[in-house]
Amino acid sequence: MSSDTLSIDTGTEQLLCEIRDRVAVITLNRPQARNAMSDQLTPALRRMVRERGDDDRVGALLITGAGTAFCAGGDVKGMGDNSTKQSMSVDERIADLVERQRLLTGAIVGVRKPTLAALPGAAAGAGLAIALACDIRIAAQSAFVSAGYSRIGLPGDYGIAWLLTRTVGSPIAREMMFTSDRVDAARAERIGLFNRVVPDERLAEESFALARAMAEGPAVALRSMKDNLDEAQHIDFDTALQHEAQRLVHASLTDDHREAVRAFIEKRKPVFTGR
Repeated sequence: MSSDTLSIDTGTEQLLCEIRDRVAVITLNRPQARNAMSDQLTPALRRMVRERGDDDRVGALLITGAGTAFCAGGDVKGMGDNSTKQSMSVDERIADLVERQRLLTGAIVGVRKPTLAALPGAAAGAGLAIALACDIRIAAQSAFVSAGYSRIGLPGDYGIAWLLTRTVGSPIAREMMFTSDRVDAARAERIGLFNRVVPDERLAEESFALARAMAEGPAVALRSMKDNLDEAQHIDFDTALQHEAQRLVHASLTDDHREAVRAFIEKRKPVFTGR
């Protein structure tokens, strides 16, 4: 694979994006604020997720944070001091938040390509929701997570309760939400919140290698896998069998499937084209 890197203009220095070996590496770049969300970073992140999710040059998305944090969530210091929000009715504020949530964590969940979060450090509040919205989380040993919301008197947003419950189960999700306690990397891996924990100095290398391996995979099959896995949360088994059969038969007609069979017979690595 080519190692050429294509830099993408995000419109702000607070978010970086590059495409390398079919991986879109999206970096939250406010290290001085522990990569907390802002009026510049968050809209840019929404746009990058949407655009790279639809980008034929991209086979996987890798979201990470600059410095020693993944994302500290919302900017607590600015809460309650937004004149625009204060001029809106309650219903308008609810509708506005629903839309912003759908365009961020909703968009990440909706991407039909593998999505990975690489956590060099803390993920809290909405930052934890962003990590949970990704398919896979790989973390540095020094990383930790915290729901965080109870500490600021809020119940949570960006789908965190839904995402956390489906990741670690209801009892642990309730403990994390009610207490806002820190969960270190070792426990996060034990409860299934982190897929992998690696030495701090190896996070960038190992997370990119994992993302690249997925980006090189059969795009049609991976998209259908995500559909199957998403549906497994809420459909019955007979319906799952029907949908899996439909998707497998369609995938069996692709060039990628034929290439995979040839590569298996010829004892070589397949080269997928997404067709």
